[in-house]
Amino acid sequence: MKNKKNVYVGLSADILHEGHINILKIAKQYGNVIVGLLTDEAIASYKNIPYLDFKKRKVVVENIKYVSRVIPQKTLDYVENLNLIKPDYVVHGDDWKTGVQKQTRIRVIKTLKKWSGKLIEPKYTKNISSSSIKKEMENIISSPENRVSRLKRMMRSKNIVRILESHNSLTGLIIDKINIIENKKTIEFDGMWSSSLTDSATKGLPDNSSLSFSARVASLNDIMNVTSKPLVFDADNGGQIEHLPFLVRSLERSGASAIIMEDKVGLKKNSLFKDQKGTKQDKPQVFAKKIKKICKSRKNNDFMVIARIESFIVGKGLNDALKRAEIYSKAGADAILIHSKENTPTEVFSFAKAFKESKNFVPLVSVPSTYSKVYEKDLIKYGFKLVIYANQLLRAAYPAMQNTAKTILKNKRAFEADKNIIPIKEIINLIKND
Repeated sequence: MKNKKNVYVGLSADILHEGHINILKIAKQYGNVIVGLLTDEAIASYKNIPYLDFKKRKVVVENIKYVSRVIPQKTLDYVENLNLIKPDYVVHGDDWKTGVQKQTRIRVIKTLKKWSGKLIEPKYTKNISSSSIKKEMENIISSPENRVSRLKRMMRSKNIVRILESHNSLTGLIIDKINIIENKKTIEFDGMWSSSLTDSATKGLPDNSSLSFSARVASLNDIMNVTSKPLVFDADNGGQIEHLPFLVRSLERSGASAIIMEDKVGLKKNSLFKDQKGTKQDKPQVFAKKIKKICKSRKNNDFMVIARIESFIVGKGLNDALKRAEIYSKAGADAILIHSKENTPTEVFSFAKAFKESKNFVPLVSVPSTYSKVYEKDLIKYGFKLVIYANQLLRAAYPAMQNTAKTILKNKRAFEADKNIIPIKEIINLIKND
């Protein structure tokens, strides 16, 4: 084995098929095959995180008979690993001569020249239905057990996880499918937010916990039935501590990935109202018991409990918020949502800067409803790992529906409204028939 030449193959190995096996089989003919397995972070840099995490993918690849060794490849670029190993050969299918990986290929060739290494490019294996494979994988990943764990993996792998409010199954489908291509990378939402505000509004009820958790979980199940991405559940203050285990059980059974609770007590008043007179926060030690109750009740340790701190909302300030963050983190909170109704992120950034120095620091969550000018890159800089766009889809839908209704009333027909609404065919095509 020591006398054989070394061959390097870069793989993500999220979906293995005969084309990958063919590449490894050819690579084996040239020497010892060292697979550079892309980490979750490397894959997340250009598309969604893989179905299987790095450890599981590594076990699979290590047990392929053509593979001698597996090492992590931490970026899409091969150069770091190539300089470390100095392989005699790199083997890759010829499909990377064009498209996203074209520049990566050029860098590989340039690096190999330093020690007279060679690039071997077998012809791409045709007639493999990646779409059918992905369809089967979607069925697996959307199962509740796998779905629960996905959010925590994303937060470990991505610079920031992007969540958008979903108030019904149709908005869930939009979030599941919508994306843009930017700098040859796919940009998309990572998951959904089940908001108490938008859930209540679509039922014509005030946002004061009038809508029961049972009704909200029923709506959530409708969304989960037709989508595959993680969901974060807005639980207001969580209700009675004795009832939390039942709520957590329902959420895990549905496939929700996280619960967010706010540390307020009494009849709920939406945090974005300017007048917060009469609004009271829970005692931090009492709220910490709720966090511990959820941690003890959850069956899957990847189900996240996120503590929402309302100190800025009720006017108690930074020190109170920091004190509570320490207590909630020690109680087992997986992340902290620091809330603010100011029109700039100054408050939340002051909190983030101070809390980042704590030995009990946990990832931060932002809901930039009022300070909407903030860029995600700035949230990342201050330690935020999750951003929730909490009500934009409902706010967009309401004026559109109102204007359409007025247009029909004004013209006594629907024709004039047609130019501002999408064809019914697009709605039909959004819904799967199989």
